[in-house]
Amino acid sequence: MTAHQFALSVPATSTAVSAARHQAVDEIEGWDAGLSTGVVHTAELVISEFVTNAVRYASSAPVSLSVRLHENALRIEVCDACPELPQPGLPDPYSESVRGLFLVAVLTDRYGVEPMAIGKRCWAEIDLPTSPDQEVAFSLPLQRSC
Repeated sequence: MTAHQFALSVPATSTAVSAARHQAVDEIEGWDAGLSTGVVHTAELVISEFVTNAVRYASSAPVSLSVRLHENALRIEVCDACPELPQPGLPDPYSESVRGLFLVAVLTDRYGVEPMAIGKRCWAEIDLPTSPDQEVAFSLPLQRSC
């Protein structure tokens, strides 16, 4: 499989999130790499969550987004200048936020956060099915016990 790559600097504004997400998805679809709709939709959600969090906490510093397709995985990375590392957890049922990283953890095959000299890098990888029949359905564990 041919390696594909895309990088974008995103201004730290709320309106930039939608533009970055759309631009990244357009780029991914333009690779003509035969990615399934499920992979593209998962990538779109991850990009949206990572960029939204980075813009929210990065003050006015720019955010960088990169997407790379190599061999059997699609890797998404978002870097920002905020040194605070996010901690995914099970969201409170009444909370209006804190669900993004939980969804990333459930929908991707690997994810993580790495401190950098300035700020951090949030990343996630989505494995690609080796055959069209191998794409697996998933369910979100959204039920809570009392």
